[in-house]
Amino acid sequence: MALLVSLPGGNQAMAWILLLLMSAACLQAGYSAVSSRLNAYGIIQPARLSGVQGGFIEIPFSFFFPWELAEDPQMRILWRWKNYHGKFIYNSSSGFIHEHFRNRLILNWTQPQTSGVLRILNLKEKDQTVYFSRIHLNTREGIKEFQSITGTQLTITHANKNNKQNPPNSNPASNKTGPKKKKNKRNPQLKPGTKGQREGAKTGPKNPRRGEKGLPRGKPKPAD
Repeated sequence: MALLVSLPGGNQAMAWILLLLMSAACLQAGYSAVSSRLNAYGIIQPARLSGVQGGFIEIPFSFFFPWELAEDPQMRILWRWKNYHGKFIYNSSSGFIHEHFRNRLILNWTQPQTSGVLRILNLKEKDQTVYFSRIHLNTREGIKEFQSITGTQLTITHANKNNKQNPPNSNPASNKTGPKKKKNKRNPQLKPGTKGQREGAKTGPKNPRRGEKGLPRGKPKPAD
């Protein structure tokens, strides 16, 4: 593509100078754009997550960088909570775990992977806050560190007791669904084994179809 510049007096030398300056400016702008993309680095985390109290949650993360790693990259993953400059709760190199999360944090990540998952077990109400991952690298250009800017907001919800289910086979007796035995229904006014019932059983007629005891069958009872 040719660019023609016309100046008063036909000064072609000045036109060529302007053309060269414009070309240099375009090249510089293009180089800056490419350079900014090549030098990009950062961390990707979900903006928000929700977990149930007493359960667990997994916070996935991934990171990218433009530098070439050293022979011994010494990659480290660290986690902060509450705010960007909050206290560290985990350090992959030293094995440090904050007292609040003792025996409740598991990091699923191995060097030189650029992604992983932080798992928080036995969620508590106080775990509801923001979590930031931080990356430490040893590159050919020196030590590089960068951190998630916005982090992940974790929300804790209370467990619904009505929907709580027992583990399978935890109580075999409670899982039986066979037919239920029918209970004998008795007159609530009569209690078995009472004195009145025993006397009634002794004095009552043994055979209601026969006449009273001592009288022949079919003969009328003499009048008093």
